[in-house]
Amino acid sequence: MPESPMRRASTTTARTLLAALTLMLAASTVTSAPASADDSRTTPRLASQRQIALATPGDFTGHGFDQCLAPTQSAMDAWWKKSPFSAVGIYISGDSRACRSQPNLSSTWVATQVARGWRLLPIALGPQASCQPRFPRYKDDFTISPSPAGGYAKAAAQGAVEADKNAADAMAYGIGPGSTLWYDLEGFDLTNTACRESALVFVSSWVTRIKALGYVAGFYSSVSSGIKMLDDARVQRPGQFALPDRIWIARWDGAANTSSSYIPEDGWRPGGRMKQYRGGHNETWGGVTINIDSNYLDLGAGSVAVPEGRCPGTRLGYWKYPALSPASAQPTRVKVLQCLLTEQGTYTGAITGAYDAATIAAARAWQASRRFTATDTFERRHWRALLSAGARTTIKRGSVDESVHRLQRALNAAGAGRFRASGVFDAKTETALRAYQSRQRIVVSGVATPQTWNKLQQGK
Repeated sequence: MPESPMRRASTTTARTLLAALTLMLAASTVTSAPASADDSRTTPRLASQRQIALATPGDFTGHGFDQCLAPTQSAMDAWWKKSPFSAVGIYISGDSRACRSQPNLSSTWVATQVARGWRLLPIALGPQASCQPRFPRYKDDFTISPSPAGGYAKAAAQGAVEADKNAADAMAYGIGPGSTLWYDLEGFDLTNTACRESALVFVSSWVTRIKALGYVAGFYSSVSSGIKMLDDARVQRPGQFALPDRIWIARWDGAANTSSSYIPEDGWRPGGRMKQYRGGHNETWGGVTINIDSNYLDLGAGSVAVPEGRCPGTRLGYWKYPALSPASAQPTRVKVLQCLLTEQGTYTGAITGAYDAATIAAARAWQASRRFTATDTFERRHWRALLSAGARTTIKRGSVDESVHRLQRALNAAGAGRFRASGVFDAKTETALRAYQSRQRIVVSGVATPQTWNKLQQGK
């Protein structure tokens, strides 16, 4: 498909726009002017340079949710502590979105969520396919031009303009280059040729421009329309269109994965897919109810473990941690005990694997410090408490900090799982944690809450 003059001009000026936006952010310490009283759109406050959140969502495998209206800070805090979600979709741009007004959303809101650990999924919902019956939504809204003139030149121009707008809005919210911006193209009639082809050209132009502005190009749509449109172009017309780096599949089949029978498995893998697998429904976490769509993400390199750097040369992770006694003690487990008691400050000897007098004395001292009855036998309940000792950090599916190692080993010691302590909070970890929570009769969320840690550190 030949490139139109409008598209060439659009690409040429992309770097100019990015430079201007960066200079504007670096120089500004004030917010932009408020919207007029009769304008339903809220102008985002301009973020300071230090608030720019690069590379969100980054590499991640886990659960997310999206909701048109960005939740309040108190709701986000409650859901971080109690819900299984680590990613949140927010509508930041586009004249066709239902939630033009975003009273809770600001650059401060964005910076606060990123600092807490949330992975943000910034969404733009601008011009929609010409045959989508629910659009235009407003009097000042418009759809993608279906005119085939010049190889759908009008649609291409619209895509470039919309990308400029979306990038500017992202920057104003503190979501900088390196982040993934997702264009939301609602489902439409794939058999309508002009509607489909103009939408494809629009998306291709948007992708080209958004990437020129330094962002990762993401695309959301129904798997049977927009997603299939792009996959058909990938397979049947390779190289003719600029395709997004990542796709967000809307397929409400209830399966928390990134697959669908509508498209083959080879496209956008590895690390280029997420799926909205359940539509609008209410969920309550931490006493806060939000109507959400549920998503599963598998993006970039996925969640990658952080090296521990503890007791070099000593293996710490096992499926079982049997009791140790003067009459029976596996040297491999004694080494784990000696390592952990060294960290706890009760053992100062070498890591030998011998359950000797010095090791027993250190174990008794630790037991007494944790209000256990001191005994020469290091029991399974002691293992649960020792292996989980440390900060009671909230972790969930996709988490990779040091506390994941502690949780995984403690769950093995509790008999809730039999898996390798990889340092990545994966499906096996979530299943084991749910089993443990159920057994302890606490909220079964699959999230390691302070209440969960409390039970483990009590040796239960």
